[in-house]
Amino acid sequence: YQYNPFGIEWGHMSWGHAVSPDLVRWRHLPVAIPEADSVMAFSGSAVVDWKNTSGFGVGGRPPLVAIYTGHRTDRPSQAQYLAYSTDRGRTGTRYAGNPVLDINSAEFRDPKVMWHEPTRTWVMTVVRATEHKVSFYGSPDLKRWTHLSDFGPAAAVGGVWECPDLF
Repeated sequence: YQYNPFGIEWGHMSWGHAVSPDLVRWRHLPVAIPEADSVMAFSGSAVVDWKNTSGFGVGGRPPLVAIYTGHRTDRPSQAQYLAYSTDRGRTGTRYAGNPVLDINSAEFRDPKVMWHEPTRTWVMTVVRATEHKVSFYGSPDLKRWTHLSDFGPAAAVGGVWECPDLF
């Protein structure tokens, strides 16, 4: 979850982390993806890379891969970043090749990623917030992304578009 580890005010956005045996009782763990190097960790999604397409897995254990918007604090820029874990999300490692998808925009955020088995492709749904567009990208490995198509602008075009999803 998006979280400021230094207080209740907006800022220093990082990913908090909690686990539950029953979805009722929760135990909070240390911050999963902290703000670092002038990049805050905004919203995104996480996937289990069962086929280890990313190559992040170790010893036959599939990695948990977080795909999130890195929001730069030193200049207006949002791009998509990766972090991964091989210990069930207890610790995270930022991918050295970040960002994995950058279109040189200050309003490009909220990646949701899923595996599409028929094409053996990861599909990312992400918004160009002020353009009122949802963009779709494909990847064989979560690291290299190819633009597939766009939706919009359409319907509600006031304000900004955020947090898309595809079911």
